[in-house]
Order: sequence, then structure tokens, then C-alpha cells
Amino acid sequence: MHVRSAFRGMRVSVIGGSSVPPETAAVAEELGERLANRGHTVVCGGLGGVMEAVCRGAREAGGETIGILPTDRRSDANPHVTVPIATGLGHARNALVVLNGDAAIAVDGSHGTLSEIGMALAHGRAVAGIDTHDVAGVESVDSPREAADYVERTVEVN
Repeated sequence: MHVRSAFRGMRVSVIGGSSVPPETAAVAEELGERLANRGHTVVCGGLGGVMEAVCRGAREAGGETIGILPTDRRSDANPHVTVPIATGLGHARNALVVLNGDAAIAVDGSHGTLSEIGMALAHGRAVAGIDTHDVAGVESVDSPREAADYVERTVEVN
């Protein structure tokens, strides 16, 4: 039985590598499960790697997932996305990923993740990072639990 938090209704943008090793995917999957169990919706880029793993974890826990795709085909979304949004914008869709979350959590990642971190910070979003870029303004945490705790403490949902 999953225990749901009293803190509800937040959208959390989860950003990270599109191709990750199994141990990173396991972290992202746990993060998705934890966010869903706390009543949050996962927003991501909708493809593979961290995006697919976080969506899988959230869906297995009964949560909702939004995938903001770089392509113009909703069918490109990973199978765990409940709301695919086709943009046809390529990497420019990164801005939409972070703007549609109340906070962001970065897991691993490369250049695309770094751009999303920068955009999230520029737009005043709280950002937690698990094994990701060392950037001023990103709260480095060691676990999915710490990441979820940080964004819940930091974000005031309207």
C-alpha cells in the first residue's frame, strides 16, 4: 500500500539523460514512483532514458505523466506517458518542459539537461539535482526522497 502525502497537486519537471545506465534508470524510476505517491504529476521530454524511467515509476504507482516531445508525432512518446504533447520544436521544447513544472529535478544528463537547468533557474524554478551538473542554484541531493522533499519544501503551489 502506498502512502500519499498531504502536499498535492504539483507538477514536477524531471530532466535528465536520454541514454543512461541501468543504475541511473533505477534512480529515475524510484523518483517517478515517489513523486506519484506524493500526488505529483511528472513532466518530462517524453522520450527514453531518464524520461522513460521516471514515467515508468510514476505510472506503476498510478500517477500521471506529461511528455513534451521534440517531434511532431505523439506516437514518439515512451509507452509510460499518459499525456503526450507533440511540438516539432526539437531542443527548443526544453523551455516548455521546465515552464510546465512548478519545480525541476535533474538526474544525470548532458547538454540538453544543462540547458533545461539553466532555463528552470532563469524562470525561478526550484531545481534539485541527483548526480547532475554542478551549477549554482541547483540543490545537490543524494536520493529521490531528498529531491522530492526539497521541491516540496521550496515550492508554494497556487
